[in-house]
Parts: sequence; C-alpha cells; structure tokens
Amino acid sequence: MRRLSLLALLLAPLLRAAEPDTLPGTKALTMKGDIASQLVDGVDKFLLREIESAAKNREKFWNRDFTSAAAYDKSIEPNRKRLAHILGVRDARIAFTSPELVATLDEPALVGKGANYEILAVRWPVIGKMYGEGLLLRPTKGKPVADIVAIPDADVTPEQLCGLMRGVKAESQYARRLAESGCRVLVPTLIDRTYAARNGRAKMTNREFLYRSAFEMGRHLIGYEIQKVLAGVDWFAKEGGDKAKIGVIGWGEGGMLALYAGALDTRIAGVCVSGYFGNRNRIWEQPIDRNVFGLLKEFGDAELAAMISPRSLTIETTQVLERTFPSEGGAPARLAAPTEEEDAAENKRWEDLVRKLSGGSRRGHISALKKGPGTPNTLNLFMNGVSVAHDEDGERPKHLRDEFDPKLRQQRQFREIDTFTHSLLAESPEVRRNFMPIADQFVRANDKKKLDTSSLAAYEKSVERYREIFATQVIGRFDHKLLPANPRTKKLSETDKWTIYQVVLDVYPDVIAYGLLVLPKGMKADEKRPVVVCQHGLEGRPEDTIGEPGFASYKAFATKLAERGFITFAPQNLYIFKDRFRTLQRKANPLGKTLFSIIVPQHQQITDWLGTLPNVDAKRIGFYGLSYGGKSAMRIPPLVKNYCLSICSADFNDWVWKNASSRSTYSYVWTNEYEIFEWDLGSTFNYAEMAALIAPRPFMVERGHFDGVGPDDRVALEFAKIRHLYSAKLGIGDRATIEWFVGPHTINGKGTFDFLHKHLAWPKKN
Repeated sequence: MRRLSLLALLLAPLLRAAEPDTLPGTKALTMKGDIASQLVDGVDKFLLREIESAAKNREKFWNRDFTSAAAYDKSIEPNRKRLAHILGVRDARIAFTSPELVATLDEPALVGKGANYEILAVRWPVIGKMYGEGLLLRPTKGKPVADIVAIPDADVTPEQLCGLMRGVKAESQYARRLAESGCRVLVPTLIDRTYAARNGRAKMTNREFLYRSAFEMGRHLIGYEIQKVLAGVDWFAKEGGDKAKIGVIGWGEGGMLALYAGALDTRIAGVCVSGYFGNRNRIWEQPIDRNVFGLLKEFGDAELAAMISPRSLTIETTQVLERTFPSEGGAPARLAAPTEEEDAAENKRWEDLVRKLSGGSRRGHISALKKGPGTPNTLNLFMNGVSVAHDEDGERPKHLRDEFDPKLRQQRQFREIDTFTHSLLAESPEVRRNFMPIADQFVRANDKKKLDTSSLAAYEKSVERYREIFATQVIGRFDHKLLPANPRTKKLSETDKWTIYQVVLDVYPDVIAYGLLVLPKGMKADEKRPVVVCQHGLEGRPEDTIGEPGFASYKAFATKLAERGFITFAPQNLYIFKDRFRTLQRKANPLGKTLFSIIVPQHQQITDWLGTLPNVDAKRIGFYGLSYGGKSAMRIPPLVKNYCLSICSADFNDWVWKNASSRSTYSYVWTNEYEIFEWDLGSTFNYAEMAALIAPRPFMVERGHFDGVGPDDRVALEFAKIRHLYSAKLGIGDRATIEWFVGPHTINGKGTFDFLHKHLAWPKKN
C-alpha cells in the first residue's frame, strides 16, 4: 500500500499537467464517424420537415373574405403584391398600341396561313429594352371571338405549337386549334433549356444562366416571362375594353407561367394549366430556374389556383418533355410532370380553399396522361371559361418561310434578358443608396430618418431596422427557440502550448453545432481571456485551421492565435460535401430561408456557450473567417451580437457585381457555385451595407493583391463606402481598416493579428 501511495505521489504533478478528456461541466462526446457529415444530414432532415409543415402554416398569411367575388379579390390583393414581389414582377411595363411585325427583306412577317386565320411574326415591348417575341394568329374574317395567350413549353417553339414545324402532335397544337375557333392567339417564345458550358466553365441550361443574375437583382426569369405574357394581356385589354375576353393557356413551363399570370391578373377570364399542377414540396429537385424565394411559405399550387377563383381555371394532367440535368456546374435537376395522385391531392386542397366562396368557383380537371396537352375536352372547358365556344380543328397551316431558324430569335430573347438584368446591376448602387444611405457626402431630407449618424447611440438605434430586414428578408429566420446547448466534449489533441477539444452543441431538433475549442496552456483559474472564432472556407473543416493536417491557405491561424494567448474556436460550417450542402440551400430558399438561416443560430449557440466558460470574457468574442468564412464574416456578426468585431479575409468584394455580372470573368455566373446567389441583394445589401450592420463594432478586411476572388479596384471601391461611414460619419475611423498584402487567397496573419490584439484588448508577447 505504501508503494502505491508513493507512486501516486510521484505521478501527481504529471496527472495535474494533463487536461481532462472532457471539459468540466460538459458530457462526454460519444458520436462516432464523421461529425461534419452528420451535421449536414441533420440540417437536411430539419429542412425537409420545415417544407412539409409549411402548407399547414400558410393560412396566417391570408385573410380571405368570401362574402362576394369583389370582396374576395380585394382581400387577397396583399397576397398578389407579395407574389409579384417574389417573382420579380416589379418593373412598369411599356404601353404599346399593337405588336410590331418582325420582317426582313428575305423573310416577310406573314409566316403562315390557315383556313380562316393568318400567322404573323411579331414582337412587343415589355420592360426596358426587353421584348416579347413570337407569333400572332389572327382571324382573316370577322372580329376575334376571344384573345388568348398560348404559352408553349420551354423547349417548344411557337412554330411547333402552331403546326408550322414538326415537334408537337397535331392534336396538341392548341395555339392553332384555338385560332381555328376564331380566337386571336399570341404565342410567346420562352427561353429554352439549351445545355452548354458557360464561358468554357460550368455547364448549365440557358434558363439557369439567366436565372442566376436576375435572382441576385430581385428579379426572376419566371417574372420576366410573366411580364411578356401580361404585356400581351395589356394589349388585349386595351383593345377590348370591358368586353375583352382574355384567356391564358400553357403546357409544362408554359403551364407554370399561365398559373402565375392568372393568379396575378384578374383581367384574365380563363386559365388552363397543362402538365404542371401539383405539390411543390420537392421543387428543390426541379430545374433551379423554378426556385422562388419564399414561395412555399405562402403559396402552393392550390393557393395560386384559389387566387384565380372565381374566374375559370382548367387543370389538365398530362405528360411533359421529361429531362434530367447532371451536376456539371449547374444545379442537378429532374423535370417531370406531377403524378395523377399529386394532381388530385392538390385539386382537393384547392377545392377546400374556395369552398366558402360566394357564387362558387369554375373549376375543371381533365386527365390526359396518354394524350398530351390540349385535348378537345380541355379546350372546351377552357373556352367556356372565356365565354366562347370551341370549334374542332382543321388542317395544319401552310408554312411560308421554310428556311426559318428559331435559334436566332432565341439568341435575341436571351440577350435582351441578360442586357436588362445588367442594366439593373448598373443602377443598383443608387437603389441601395436610397435604401440605406451609408456613404453620401450630402445628407438628403429623408436620410436621417432612414439611418441616423448624428451619434453612435442614434446610429445603433436606427440601424436596428436594417438588421431586422437583413435577418428576415435576406438571410431568413426560423421561428424556433434555441434548444438547451447540452454540450458534449472530447479532448482531441494536446501540446505544451494548447489543448484542443471537440465540441458538439444542440441548436434545433436534428441540428447541431460542431467545432474545435483551442485552450492555451497556463491560464489561471480566475483569468478572463478573449476568444477568436476562426472560420474555414468552402469544403473546409475545423481541423484545417489548426494545422492537422490543414491547408496552407489557413496557416494554422486558430492555433497560432492560441499561442498568442487567445482562446480560439473553429466551427464546422455547412458549406461542405458539394451538392449535399448546395441542395440544402435549394430546400431553404422556397421557405424564404438560406444556409445562413441555420448557420446564424449555430453561431448564436456557440457564442452563448463560449460565454459560459470560466476563462472566457463574453464581451470579447471576435470573428475571423477566410474565403467562404469571409462570406460568413459579412453575414453572421450583423445578426449575432455576441461578436464584438469581424474580420473578412479573402472574400471582400463588390459582391452584387461578382454574382450578377455576365461580363466579368470574376463572376459566379460562370461557376459551379449554384447556391451562392442570394435573393434581391442588388436592391438591399452589398458588402458595404452588410458591414454597416456590423458597425459601430470594429471591422477589418484582409486582402491579397493576387487574390482571384476579384480585382483590387472593386474591393477598394466597396471598402471606401465603409471607410466613409466609420470615419467621416461616425468618427470611429480607427475601428475600420483594410490590410493590403502581396499574396494570394490566404490568411496573412499580420495586420489582422494586430487588429485582434488591439480591439480584443489582449497584449502582445514580447
């Protein structure tokens, strides 16, 4: 016994020197396998559950008055405005007298003739310098019995829908068959799904390419094409006045546009949706150009249909042109028609929504799975909804321009949309200046009401409104309280300078936060130290920031800072495993949420927990991120007030330009980061505005001259706005700085380390 006691006495100093395997006050971490992978899987489960529950919570966004059709329309007008906003239908359309004929010396505008109608090549102004373009079928005898916009699928040309060219079965050429009934029919061209490499880089469809820039600017390819449809409705309504009989019919992508157009515009008496109507809960699997930010929060197809009621709506369940798109830079997707079961279930929801409507609802449902779009029964129901009769079809029209190449028209339509979005990008700095005036030299009348820079206290009060907009309309906030953290820890490694613990915390059901805590050796029991949260970049892991094995770009900054006496924490953020995390963004967006809707509460939980540790000063927690971690540095600290400063390394940029430009080789429109685009930043928050949400807390940019994320001039211009706010307006110029260094996309660890020592009040070692 005495020998054992002596051995214990001799070993006591060594036992005291070693850190415990579990942090005091925490449970043992027993998770096996790749915790990062489990983190992503948990978020996936959480988001799928949120999507499923969205329909149950939609009624809180509606206040339907069923007492009369007029009262009903008035009661859902706020919903129409919100739908138009998220679809990007927000630009005033151009009034015009009639469409223009499209002709050349070699190709006349008259392109075809039917038994009692002629077919003209036309275009019509829409917004800016964007035109709708396609075909107009008009009766040659008498006045039109009705005016119809007949929308093809994206990969169907107007000529095919009219029977001038092969590609659509005769019985499905509903544009021609409606013209044979005496209707005037406008057939717009849609952007097709041509799949190709962009600028020699990522492969994607034409539709996805145009969607990317538009989404960043608060517009949408869907919205642009709706505008083309509604511009045609404007013309019909102007000519017909109160007696106008207007209908919209579409198949596939055209069916989607017909449904949205009918929901938005009460002048449309009858709508027919073919091959589209169904449950949208798996919209994240469909082509990404169908991604509408916040759609499922308020609108499913049943809600859209109910917005058309009591006007006539005919739903046709039929086949579409099915396609699968691989992940070769663009978003993977599968295009298929809803099943009969999905269609029936959504029809039932629609019926339930309008059951109380005074006067009923004119509803029609046709199953034509083996027949294709536009069956006789479908057209009869649709035409009855427009209050005219349908007369059965005749022969194909005669084609008068056999050498016509629709690719040239497609290229014009593509360029016009791209050019319009780029015009919005050019105007966007002024739009943001009017939204949040952070850098104007001259104070305008309403600027102080928007953002008061007369004192730091006034600024902090006035900027809170913008933080709320950022949190709810840009990032997206889940209405869930944080779970108790329930910390679990496990010692990972130890040296004579520091000890590293794995840490897992609960955030939401199925959602955890995970990271590595680095504790410097030699801390006294009652000593309070600052914390630096060291954030990895794209496809990174916490281990990369500590040098085990790590990447050269990080320069082991989490452990180097610990060797300077800082406590550091390296979180695992969501952006890992390529399509797995990018699909999370696609699942979040229809809910009005983003990846950062999860990442922000993870960091809130992390910093709350860090603040409880005995050696942590909760008021001195800073954020320092590289690359995608730099992107995080712009989005997390504005909303997690536990962060007392933020450092953005190897990411700071004119962010809106980098995402929306189709002229610059620096742009993301050419790359495989299909999740990177954020709704409507062009009108709200570029990086200067995001930094203004961090103010008056210290903010720093670390910038290598040879960093390929963007050119120096763009970085400098955006930072100049921040410098003006901090220095000229708020008088705290020492809190905002940028370090330029000769180097690439990497942590430099010089000026930033000095910045941390200064603003976290931690002395340098001699």
